[in-house]
Amino acid sequence: MNWIEIDRANKCPKLKWVERVRNVEPSESLKKHMNHLLPRLHQKNPSASMELTLASSASSKTALLSCRQMRLGSPKLPNVWRSSLWRSRSSRRNTSLRTVALSTTVGLGNTMEAPAANAQNVNYMWPDKKRPRICIVGGGFGGLYTALRLESLVWPDDKKPQVVLIDQSERFVFKPLLYELLSGEVEAWEIAPQFSDLLANTDVRFFKDRVKCLYPCDHLGTNAPTAGTVHLESGLLVEYDWLVLAIGAEAKLDIVPGAADYALPFYTLEDAHRVDKKLRELERKNFGKDSAIRVAVVGCGYGGVELAATISERLKEKGIVQAINVEKTILSNAPAGNREAALKVLSSRKVQLILGYFVRCITKGVEPQTSDAEPKSIDSAADHSESVTLELQPAERGLQGQTIRTDIVLWTIGSKPLLPQLEPSDKPYDIPLNARGQAETDETLRVKGHPRIFAVGDSSTLRDRNGKLLPATAQVAFQQADFAGWNLWAAINDRPLLPFRYQNLGEMMTLGRYDAAVSPSFTDGLTLEGFVGHTARKIAYLIRLPTDKHRVQVGISWLLKSTVDSVATIQTMLTKAQSGS
Repeated sequence: MNWIEIDRANKCPKLKWVERVRNVEPSESLKKHMNHLLPRLHQKNPSASMELTLASSASSKTALLSCRQMRLGSPKLPNVWRSSLWRSRSSRRNTSLRTVALSTTVGLGNTMEAPAANAQNVNYMWPDKKRPRICIVGGGFGGLYTALRLESLVWPDDKKPQVVLIDQSERFVFKPLLYELLSGEVEAWEIAPQFSDLLANTDVRFFKDRVKCLYPCDHLGTNAPTAGTVHLESGLLVEYDWLVLAIGAEAKLDIVPGAADYALPFYTLEDAHRVDKKLRELERKNFGKDSAIRVAVVGCGYGGVELAATISERLKEKGIVQAINVEKTILSNAPAGNREAALKVLSSRKVQLILGYFVRCITKGVEPQTSDAEPKSIDSAADHSESVTLELQPAERGLQGQTIRTDIVLWTIGSKPLLPQLEPSDKPYDIPLNARGQAETDETLRVKGHPRIFAVGDSSTLRDRNGKLLPATAQVAFQQADFAGWNLWAAINDRPLLPFRYQNLGEMMTLGRYDAAVSPSFTDGLTLEGFVGHTARKIAYLIRLPTDKHRVQVGISWLLKSTVDSVATIQTMLTKAQSGS
């Protein structure tokens, strides 16, 4: 009987458990062996302490094993997966049952890798059966900041919840600063830190996985031992007492024919890297040539204007940036100061504004026809071989349609929540959704009809005091996460929940490497522009970064970069002054 194999080369060894159980009830006998083994295990390897717990089902065919691995003097590592494996009746010749406990990867803190994609469905075993279980789906502003808010609150010892955060990416992305990646002002680690680093000093456990479907049961009014289950694509089943929906949204490219094939969205970290890669390819291709790089930005909201300003500054005279908007103005819902500052910057950088048009379709560029008397040049053929054509239709009468050819199309309009994709195929969706696919919530951010489910960010729909839908912005998600964390505390401790009240703190936008516009809400008519606005925006976002440690690291990095840039600017000015004299 092979009980435990220890790799003595590791300080915190991997644990391998292979146990054969006869066709008898395994609970008592196996527990006795466990209690006998623990002291001997600790003597053989005092650098690590391990707790093993065995739970057996009513059937003798099934045994459930949980292993918790913990270093002495360090935070607890996460529970490993709980596996329920049993042999069919056809294999009774071998009267044994094998139960395997998989060990966690050493050094990953509270990060857990999902099982293989073809693995069987397994249940995640929570560390404590008595304390509340909170599952947060989505690691954006709403999800991560809710988890950190829960961690910062003061809890009674027996009611401090166990929190699991699930996201398909291993990095949290501070989306308002994605534009700085294109300008080279920030590095990826500054605005996209890993969840394992952000949650290293917390009890929050992170799963890198994708949610397949949700099975809530809190609306049934029964005294079930769980409020629902989250089914992950890896096969892991996470039961919960409280659920937070913060899945967010994705770019909507299916509203115009050809957009999904030829347009690049700018919504995620992967999108930003893809756009940067495409721009680098075009810059290398056009190096030393007279032809300019043509960029079309669809949409003139905050995202489109910030993108057009950033790319026009990057390409300078080597690029032609066109911004297309269905309305006759840009930033129609923004403060007047921000709109005027944006118009001034875009005009100075010669960004072409095509207003009052919408994109009818996007097709692959066709090389223009040439007559026999005018042989086409090799350069022109190369320039148009990978171009994209946009057919524009006027939004009002009195304007004629246009057709523009461009090298790259950037899509910044439209988004769709991801909740409708989580509908189970075997039963109708239990969570009430509006026409946009967002969960209907009450003032306390609880989903209507589901007292154990909260929804924040793009996954929820709320209106302000004037009855207007709240925008899907980072500022709204920040504030909702704060309320969601507090209301979870109140619900667990039988306290009254607080209604969410959105407070508009102002609006900010970047207009280039050292240019921005900030319109705070506490002063009407005040807009900080240029370098002052840029500095105010960077400080505001620095304060909003998730953790103190990351905030300090990024602050030092930005300060060093600013110092180097300032020294370089002074040297350039001195050089020009000396050459002029």
